Amino acid sequence: MSAAALLESSVEGIPVRRGKVRDIYDFGDRLLFVASDRISAFDWVLPTGIPDKGRVLTQLSHMWFDRLDVEHHLLSMQLDDLPLPEDADLEALEGRSMVVTKTNVVPVECVVRGYLSGSGWKEYQRDQSVCGIALPEGLTESDRLPDLIFTPATKAEEGHDINISFEQMIEIVGEDLSVQLRDLSLDIYRQGAEYALTKGIIIADTKFEFGIKDEQVLLIDEVLTPDSSRFWPQELYQPGQGQPSFDKQFVRDWLETTDWDKDSTPPGLPEDIVSQTRAKYIEAFELLVGDAFAWA
Repeated sequence: MSAAALLESSVEGIPVRRGKVRDIYDFGDRLLFVASDRISAFDWVLPTGIPDKGRVLTQLSHMWFDRLDVEHHLLSMQLDDLPLPEDADLEALEGRSMVVTKTNVVPVECVVRGYLSGSGWKEYQRDQSVCGIALPEGLTESDRLPDLIFTPATKAEEGHDINISFEQMIEIVGEDLSVQLRDLSLDIYRQGAEYALTKGIIIADTKFEFGIKDEQVLLIDEVLTPDSSRFWPQELYQPGQGQPSFDKQFVRDWLETTDWDKDSTPPGLPEDIVSQTRAKYIEAFELLVGDAFAWA
């Protein structure tokens, strides 16, 4: 096992905003994105972290930003490109940090679904639809959808993100931008899913975030990671049931076996769940990147 999980980073004297996973330091026109080892499930940050998880997310996002044909916010992976204070703990920040351009963040999450799983499967069983989009009869859990579907959601700092219709998205950000983000999201998913299949991974669904800088739309935050996507091993894929996964579904599944009510402080994760989750994240990284994880 690696060093202990980093639950919170520290860069003294720099304004910071902390999300569920990332600590975002403001350097004016640039930001320092630091991916901690925090893990969230059911919209709660769990008290137990997953060692090196932030490094997996950061290094995998770096690979995708380089590979995908899309404009994005990543400027550098080098910490010395920012005026960090002399006493900054560079070792703690190493491997989990990105220097990015500051954007005006679009307040809608762009979700693309290629397979019927999770909350989509639950809704389909009830209404034969996903996020209000009607689907054919007779689909089973984990089936590949006849066509990709775009299901936006409002972003929430606290509590649950809320699925919205495309029409509601238009009301929030306007029709032209909504159409542009929908088409861009579908294209990025196709690029990523096609590549992942060559590495033995099915990307069942994912979510993207976008920002705008000088009237240009940029892909921001993380991209196609085990935190923002469902990753399934292709060789074990079997429709009609839930799938083994490389993502935090493993943690969600464990939480479902407890008596946690999802409305109060969540329980800590046992050591074996932590170590198995870390191993799944690293395995996904090594399959997709084709190289050993440097902190394994």
